[in-house]
Order: sequence, then C-alpha cells, then structure tokens
Amino acid sequence: MCALGIGIVGLPNVGKSTLFNAITRAGALAANYPFATIEPNTGRVTVPDERLIALRDIFTKGDRVPPVIPTYVEFVDIAGLVKGASKGEGLGNQFLANIREVDAIAHVVRCFEDPNVVHVAGSVDPLSDIDTINTELVLADLGTMERRVDRLKRSAKGNKEDSELLALAQQVLAVLEEGKPARAATYDAPIPKDFGLLTIKPVIYVANVAEDDLLEDNDMVKTVRDFAASEEAEVVKISAQIEGELAEMPEEEARAFLADLGIDEPGLNKLIHVGYKTLGLITFITSGEKEVRAWTIREGTKAPQAAGTIHSDFERGFIRAEVIQWDKMVEAASWANAKSKGWVRTEGKEYVMQDGDIMNVLFNV
Repeated sequence: MCALGIGIVGLPNVGKSTLFNAITRAGALAANYPFATIEPNTGRVTVPDERLIALRDIFTKGDRVPPVIPTYVEFVDIAGLVKGASKGEGLGNQFLANIREVDAIAHVVRCFEDPNVVHVAGSVDPLSDIDTINTELVLADLGTMERRVDRLKRSAKGNKEDSELLALAQQVLAVLEEGKPARAATYDAPIPKDFGLLTIKPVIYVANVAEDDLLEDNDMVKTVRDFAASEEAEVVKISAQIEGELAEMPEEEARAFLADLGIDEPGLNKLIHVGYKTLGLITFITSGEKEVRAWTIREGTKAPQAAGTIHSDFERGFIRAEVIQWDKMVEAASWANAKSKGWVRTEGKEYVMQDGDIMNVLFNV
C-alpha cells in the first residue's frame, strides 16, 4: 500500500499540536509555550470513504456483515521551528531531519488573534510566519546543494553519470540562490531523492482560524490564499479548536455539531482529500462478502502494479482483472448482477486504474 505521510509544521504556538491531537486523538502535549513537542509524534488516521459503507451494505447477508478496512494517512507532528533553524537554532536540526522523512508538508499558519496564546514573534502575521519557515527550508537546501555540487565537481571528471548529476545540481542550486524553493522550477531531469531536498516536497497551507471565521475568510486567510496561489499550492481552512471538540464527540453528535456550524465535513477530511490530490494518489477497492477494503496507489498506476499492492504474487502472476466502478456495483448490488448487465470489464496489463475502481484479480500462482 502506498502510505501517505504528512508532516505538520509551523512556528511554535500556531496550533500544530492541537490539530494533531484532534485528528489522531494521540494525546501529544499541547502547551502555551514553544517546543511543547520535543519528539515527533506520529499517528495514523483512517481515510473516511462513504463508498466503502455503501459497498458493505450490499454485500451484507443477514447477520454476516463484511468488515470495512479503509486506507490511512500518517500524520507527523514535528517540533516547532524558529528563525535560524537552518543553523541549528531552537530544535532546527531535529526539525529538518524529521521533515525529510515525510511525503508532503502541512504548513499550519496562525490566522486568529488571541491575547491568551503568545506568538513567538510577538505579533500575528501569517505572511511573516510563512516566510520564516520557507526561508529556513531554502537555506537548509542551499547548504545541502552547495556541498553536493562541490562533491560532484570532483567526481564528474571522466564520469558521465556524475557529470549529468552536476549539471542538474547546479540548476537546482541556482534556483535556491534566488531564495526560491526547489519546486518553483522545472529541470532537465527528475531530482533524485538522495539530494535530500526539503523544498521539493509539496506544501499544503493550513489556515488555523477561530470558530467565527470558519464560514467566511478573514483578512489573514485571504493573504494566505493569495500567497498559496502564487505557488500553485492548496489551502485548507481549519479550526484546530473545533476539531478538538469534534474528536471528543460521538459520531452522531459530531455531525449535528457540524450542521449547527453550517459546515459539511470536518477539517480533517478536507486535509486528507487535499493531501491525496497534492500527492497524486487515488483509491481502488476490493469488495465482496468477506471484506470491503480500500487501497491507495499513485495516479497512473497500471492494473498489475495495483494488484501488487494487495499481494506481490498477484503482480507476478497477473493475467487480467475484472473491473467495475463502485457506483455501478452498488446499483447492481452483486457481482453476479453486475456481470449479467455487462458492467464488469475485463482489463489487461496496460489498464490504468481509476479512482473508485473495484478490482478482482485473476492470476497464476
């Protein structure tokens, strides 16, 4: 399965740990002073997917209810960063090491005023907060690439592969020297993972607001949206405080609470959906009377590789797959009915999986 790892980052006291506590119910320490989170806290959150419930219902036979196994997102609450982190200030070295391990960054930005919650810089300024973290990440990458370029200059002589890597590294270095993140440009070749760049990771800006600003954007949220648009990044508006309250409620009570607020879904759901979109992930499903299960794959994955996420033998011995979209299966109410209606397709090794596909794999042992 393709795990989605999102690192929750931001300056101290912007609501990172409060948000993490709410969405994982993991009980990370939340305190009104910097560095309440010392070690990175990690929690898995199941991905809400109403399609699985609809499929479970049609495959339920009497008292035999198939278990529903959703896919998941992994959130990592990373220690708060301060100016100078790229030089090791605060918990900078630890912050930078932890962020290298995640697939995407959820940059929590404080968009609320509260005199009872101190701000590390003394005043609430979302763009300044964003600039502080982005600058530290760029500076960290700049140091990384300067060292890489120096090494490649020595090894590139007579080595074609290193010579090509040097050219790429110099392109990246030029972008970083302009104060831009590495993701801000296109390059002649894909950037190798072992470059260890932080600013190549996709960023989701999470605007943390007060309850009163959930329906209408305040001026601070508008500035975050404008900045994110300049980077072609996504923004999720969320109230960590509200998410914390929702986490403590039974499901029905939580739905009623959201309805009273005029909100259609929790902020966590929005963050997960945006995370999927940002990383180019989709979900396919296996379903029947034994279980209904979601699987996460990269967009563009072909059927044999998708089958391999279920079991490696399925990919090695792949012959073909029976495929149907989830809503057609719900309408048919069984595999037998779906086949009789001609809705189940036979797909081969070149078939590219689509979000919401239900797949039954035929393979040789």
